[in-house]
Amino acid sequence: MSPKLELSRIVFIGRTWDEYMLMFNLVKDEVIGRKILDCPAGACSFTAVSNRLGADVTAIDIAYDHPAAVLEQKGKQDIAHTMQQMVNVQRNYNWSHFGSIEGLRRTRQQALLDCSEDMLHNPHRYVPAALPLLPFEDEQFDLTLSAHFLFLYADQLDYAYHLSTIKEMMRVTKSEIRIFPTVDMAGNRYEHMDQFRQDVQQLGWAADEIKVPYEFLQNANLMLKLQRQ
Repeated sequence: MSPKLELSRIVFIGRTWDEYMLMFNLVKDEVIGRKILDCPAGACSFTAVSNRLGADVTAIDIAYDHPAAVLEQKGKQDIAHTMQQMVNVQRNYNWSHFGSIEGLRRTRQQALLDCSEDMLHNPHRYVPAALPLLPFEDEQFDLTLSAHFLFLYADQLDYAYHLSTIKEMMRVTKSEIRIFPTVDMAGNRYEHMDQFRQDVQQLGWAADEIKVPYEFLQNANLMLKLQRQ
């Protein structure tokens, strides 16, 4: 059993269901009735809201080793800290969606509230796991979503990690994977994206970069859509 990640190293912040719809260019009918994996999900509300609407969503995150009440408190602290930091870097962001730092704060708090309440009432939906290994059967999910992880941390996660992670996502997914965004923390396109797409295609999946109606970090308005051929 792998050691539990220290909570001090986890930033427990998430996005709302509405943000997911925009980030992944989804509509409600593409969610309802489908078996979906959100990985890693953090404090996002996608699982909670989607399941209320009639989807079957499972969330994974290394943070889920910790109790929901502890994560909720950590999330509140992380939101407060992040908002303080945003003051100095707000020029790097597009505020058309949130309006202001206060608008961003309210949105992040809503996501945390939805997630925390659902974790308390439906803990089976929140599975502790650390990529690139997933504790699921082959082709268990119709759709896998991965937000604000892989390419965003290109300075910390090397190409071998990216490829092994996507292979594992492919293993547990029947037909489609969507990854957002396709840029790093500086808003630059992932430097190995062309090679990554080529390798994915050799594994039998189509790989397309698609513009989406969501941009918070400047230049972060593309998702990578993978479809089994």
